[in-house]
Amino acid sequence: MFTGLVEDIGRIAAVVPIAQGGIQLTVATRFADDDLHHGASIAVDGACLTVVGRDLDTFTSDVSVETLERTTLGRRKSGDPVNLERPLALGERLGGHLVLGHVDGIGHVRSREPAGDARRFVVEIPRQLMRFVVAKGSIALDGISLTVNEIVGDDAVSLMIIPETLRATTFGARKPGDPVNVEADILGKHVDRLLAYRSIQ
Repeated sequence: MFTGLVEDIGRIAAVVPIAQGGIQLTVATRFADDDLHHGASIAVDGACLTVVGRDLDTFTSDVSVETLERTTLGRRKSGDPVNLERPLALGERLGGHLVLGHVDGIGHVRSREPAGDARRFVVEIPRQLMRFVVAKGSIALDGISLTVNEIVGDDAVSLMIIPETLRATTFGARKPGDPVNVEADILGKHVDRLLAYRSIQ
């Protein structure tokens, strides 16, 4: 379980294909060894991965075919920056929202424009996920907990990204056309499932 508050911008150090499918991803990070030991969970651009190797300032994770199909991780290459977050510890403050690290699909940045010292982004969201999105609700993009400013048509959201988020995450470099990992709010998904279940009773 994560909060969507990015703790470090890591860099892809290596991408190695696995013979049976999938890849092994090595990421450079400033996290100390005791913070990211073998078997620990780590959110990489919003996708929850397991640490299978640790070496000095890098960690290695296996990325399955399923994760490659649902996320942007298969498009990452050496040198690319990625958002990193360690799991939430019980008893800590929840500054963002509850993020599982289970990416639902891939969206795309439609536009970016100045709005005072912030930036207004319009991001296209897969249509099948739009039913989980509400104005002033939460959404995770590339693992960042963000507030939906407004719904744009039936396939996009508008977001106001403040300077601190632009500085502390990879969203500062996002431009029109860039793909982003999308995780809808878990509360919306559960309510949708319960209503669907009730309708067939």
